[in-house]
Amino acid sequence: MTLELRELHAVYGKSRVLHGVTLRATPGEVVCLLGRNGAGKSSTLRAIVGLVEITSGEVRLDGRSLRGLPTHAIARLGIGLVPEDRRIFADLSVVENLAVGARADSGWTLERVFGLFPKLVQLARQRGGSLSGGEQQMLTIARTLMTGPRVLLLDEPSEGLAPVVVQALADNIAALKRQGLTIVMAEQNVKFARRLADRAYIIEKGQIRFDGSMAALDADESLRRAYLAV
Repeated sequence: MTLELRELHAVYGKSRVLHGVTLRATPGEVVCLLGRNGAGKSSTLRAIVGLVEITSGEVRLDGRSLRGLPTHAIARLGIGLVPEDRRIFADLSVVENLAVGARADSGWTLERVFGLFPKLVQLARQRGGSLSGGEQQMLTIARTLMTGPRVLLLDEPSEGLAPVVVQALADNIAALKRQGLTIVMAEQNVKFARRLADRAYIIEKGQIRFDGSMAALDADESLRRAYLAV
């Protein structure tokens, strides 16, 4: 499925957080939304799934407008959000967490997600709250896949994870890309994005400041310094 944002403006209460964001992602592509903390990355993903009020502009999925639809309806149309704070059920086991997201027509079974995340097989009966940060991230992605998304939104997937876990996570995301998912990833970690992204957008103060290939971004040190350096 192709996801398009067209001149998207959005608010939290009385605060305007997005100012004309335009973005496009196609099947089998990883698009990375880069920016510092507070730049508007999470707001963009949340606006796509109806968790932030859109005041003008459009979100379209294969040409169909999603504006005004409730979040559960957007999810049923094929968009899955992996939130930054993971939101696993701490008192439920790994298998029970996965069952919460399961849909009979999703195409994703326990066996299939365990094939993508073999580590979860060993943890199947453990409580979600007892898992490490990396294990919880795997579980959150796996639970979202159980809903059968065609578009996967990943909010800061590498944040707070050890380098070896980040490498494994990159391999998992690359495998999903090969399966034809449309993936939009909000990230601060340019090195992580570079491993996966076909194209990148830079967002700053709710506005897109760059739209192009990772190679073009890598070639422009002044751009990276202006919008990505801490």
